[in-house]
Amino acid sequence: MAELLGDDDPPPFRVEHAAGASPFLLLCDHAGRALPHKLADLGVAQAELARHIAWDIGIAEVGRRLADELDACLITQSYSRLVIDANRHPGTSQSIVTLSERTRIVGNEGLQAEEREARAREIFLPYHERISAELDARARAGRATLLLLLHSFTPEFLGQPRPWHAGVLYNRDARMAQVLLALLRQEPQLVVGDNQPYAASDATDYALVVHGERRGLLHVELEIRQDLIAHAEGQALWAQRLAHWLQRSHAALFPA
Repeated sequence: MAELLGDDDPPPFRVEHAAGASPFLLLCDHAGRALPHKLADLGVAQAELARHIAWDIGIAEVGRRLADELDACLITQSYSRLVIDANRHPGTSQSIVTLSERTRIVGNEGLQAEEREARAREIFLPYHERISAELDARARAGRATLLLLLHSFTPEFLGQPRPWHAGVLYNRDARMAQVLLALLRQEPQLVVGDNQPYAASDATDYALVVHGERRGLLHVELEIRQDLIAHAEGQALWAQRLAHWLQRSHAALFPA
């Protein structure tokens, strides 16, 4: 069986605040933009690899700061979504794309089944197995868990501007989403999307469905516009905002 990752490649995930006392578990599916050395640059220009097509700009640092604020465990994916998307079901058309927006991903064209399987086995599965292990351990310990999936989105998409500062996403279970959405909409300076700019679904969201819905956990997916968190000041501001809103959400969901 051919291996994809070598000794000089980063691990597929990172865990920070592993012993965090908070009931919140933070996930960043698109935190990193690493490429395995064996894949070189996937035939994609470096300027393109710095764009949103490769990763969720700013969200990893927001996640780290938020984990500090809440004393919450944070699990982040290290590799670019262009290698394999950690938030899509393996084997589907959106798992390993050959075209992202208007950019060809040459290194993903004509892949053999064993090449796809290696990416899933060495990058996708270890990340989600670590999340499952964390949730299993919490369940055995009788710990309540609220799952927060953190993402960022572009100010415009294919020439269309996006007015939202943030978006609250959910699929079948909107319990936590509706509480958080109501709190965010109390901020008059913010435009907050209700399942905008994306709508969560079985086809487009793996973590929310598998780790949140199937386990019956309170969960929500939160999108932040990238120009607001592309710098340290914005990252710190949004982490503080989120900590405040999440603590209020927890109080609303679990009144004393």
